[in-house]
Amino acid sequence: MQIKALETFLCVAETGGFHAAARKLNVTQTAVSARIRLIEEETGRPLFTRGAGGTTLTEFGRQFKPYAEQMLSLWTFASRDLPEQTQNRPALRLGGQLSIWDPLLVDLAVRFEQRFDKLLLTLNYDHDLNMVEAVATYVLDAAITHEKPTDRRVTWCELDPEVLSLVQTPQKEITDDDLVFVNLELGEIYQDHVRSAARRASGQTLFLGNCMMALRYVLNRGGCGYFPDYVISDHLISGDLERVVDGIALPLPMFLVARSDQPEFDDLRSCLVDLRS
Repeated sequence: MQIKALETFLCVAETGGFHAAARKLNVTQTAVSARIRLIEEETGRPLFTRGAGGTTLTEFGRQFKPYAEQMLSLWTFASRDLPEQTQNRPALRLGGQLSIWDPLLVDLAVRFEQRFDKLLLTLNYDHDLNMVEAVATYVLDAAITHEKPTDRRVTWCELDPEVLSLVQTPQKEITDDDLVFVNLELGEIYQDHVRSAARRASGQTLFLGNCMMALRYVLNRGGCGYFPDYVISDHLISGDLERVVDGIALPLPMFLVARSDQPEFDDLRSCLVDLRS
């Protein structure tokens, strides 16, 4: 698939029309249509629908968009920056489905680099990108996810779960009428566990998995929510947060995913086990 076709697809998605994309790219509208048709022929799916309201992405187009962005970003890096940076260093692309594991992903990269020399490293987390699919299709080399993989193209191992505790700002600083529950939207297991806590709160705020944003919100505004123990430990010691007395800890599953032919899988698993212990 041509890189220009991907650039054109993203431009149409951004501008909302074939004609507007043609003007921005300084090409003919026929060229834009041909490039989009090239992707549609290779994927077997339509990318856009055209109507009175303009050109909009199909459901498949919305799913394809983050992959197109990733492919274009990787091509830009590989063609422009890679030749100057390789210097015989191994390459490793790591991903995490949820930003609750952002710090762990960074720590894993540092530990891996310390143990196995310098890396040519790419870190990524994305709420739309399916991490297991990204590993299976060579977009990523390995990923951390909370969902048990079922794709036969990958191998995986289950690690010790990430323990989340229900905490709140001290009750003397917030009234029951002003109690907000921050919902991190971490998947079905999380949602089943937190429903009772969310019902007790007078309001609910969604953070789509961004743990650090949610914690900052609670500390500044007041409220309650489930957070990893390693994130809240200092705040519990300082008294900025307190555990909810009847709150039940939530062990969130954690899986390391890689392709079956990925030689670094055992090394990554070893580094992760070291970090968790």
